[in-house]
Amino acid sequence: MQRLFGTDGIRGTANQYPMTAEIAMKFGMAAGTYYKKLGHRNRVVIAKDTRLSGYLIEPALTSGFISVGVDVILVGPMPTPAVSMLIRSLRADLGVMISASHNPYFDNGLKLFDSKGFKLSDECEDKIQEMILSADINRYLVPPIDLGRAKRLDDAPGRYIEHVKNSFNKENNLTGLRIVVDGANGSAYHLAPTILWELGAEVISIGTEPNGFNINEACGSTHPETLSKKVVETRADIGIALDGDADRVVIVDDKGHIISGDHVIGLIALHLHNRKRLNNDMVVVTQMSNGALDEYLKSHNINTIRTKVGDRYVFDAMRKNNCNLGGEQSGHVILSNYSTTGDGIVAALQVLSLLVESGKKMSKLSHIFELYPQVVRNIKFTKNNPLENPKLQEELEEINKSYNAERIFIRKSGTEKLVRVMVEGKQKNIITEAAQTIETLISEYCS
Repeated sequence: MQRLFGTDGIRGTANQYPMTAEIAMKFGMAAGTYYKKLGHRNRVVIAKDTRLSGYLIEPALTSGFISVGVDVILVGPMPTPAVSMLIRSLRADLGVMISASHNPYFDNGLKLFDSKGFKLSDECEDKIQEMILSADINRYLVPPIDLGRAKRLDDAPGRYIEHVKNSFNKENNLTGLRIVVDGANGSAYHLAPTILWELGAEVISIGTEPNGFNINEACGSTHPETLSKKVVETRADIGIALDGDADRVVIVDDKGHIISGDHVIGLIALHLHNRKRLNNDMVVVTQMSNGALDEYLKSHNINTIRTKVGDRYVFDAMRKNNCNLGGEQSGHVILSNYSTTGDGIVAALQVLSLLVESGKKMSKLSHIFELYPQVVRNIKFTKNNPLENPKLQEELEEINKSYNAERIFIRKSGTEKLVRVMVEGKQKNIITEAAQTIETLISEYCS
């Protein structure tokens, strides 16, 4: 049976399996039943990004929840981290974000959160998937008198704005800073500029005119070169790019240079550490983070823990080890004092706090260590995941042995039909050779 859930919920081309109205409705039925608690009317918070297909998925999902007796609170276009916050604020039983994150407009997805605002474990996803695909899913339908209700929460944006602003030191403000913010024509297009303006910045906005089709199109965190050009053009102090659901961020300095996600994590970690606000002097990162980050943090007596790729795995390790900072090189940064998932705006405010308090230019602050050379390759496949082939696994193991001085990481993408390859080492020619060898080999199994 094909697994519906990937690294971050269910995702695919809109109006094609599994992202159809039928699956969305069954998703609502299954999730609503799985999390239903006796003794009170159960509630779910549903948000979405700005994709046209949100108008297809949202009503189908709503119908599914109502049909099993769950009340629906609709909040419209809102960032993924806002769902987590609103669940706790409204004492809801679960929440769903309709988004395909950084993917193009023609994709969509469903991200599910429990009553604590946490993303689901693999085990929970397996149980919900079993219910979705069950032939007798209609047995969960409630009688007419017990149907759920739906309503819109008009003040949801204001609640999130105040929540995010509370993550910024109340003694600081952004007066005197010129900031370019790229909303990726996504879920925070109307929020990020407002938050920065309310904190005192001069704000220049791009990627804030969504039309249903232009989310992540030549803008946002997947295309930071657009932001980079605007920062240089407007002589801004810093640039901030979000992705479609605003759970990740890319920072650009005053010279238009793109700052790596590992440098952003390092900056925030040291900022918290110096103020004795970094729990256990420990940071959680994934296998994709550069090894130079570990060495930099270790030189400041900060330890790192590595997890599988995916911010839910990062947050799970943070909970287990009582850490309040974790992140991915891709720009997901979790500050658990404020959020249970990556929040691009909250992370950006931490960098802005450092910028304000230091009195220095971002270009002087950001280059805190040299990254080890990395080569990343994405290999497309059309049918089955080639990494499931035992023969390929054996051959890859031999390659690993022959390049034992380098760090090699190979995985299937959780959101697309891609095999992602990352090779890291201190000699660029060797890691390039290793990456090419691996790509050639895997490609033979993709036809």
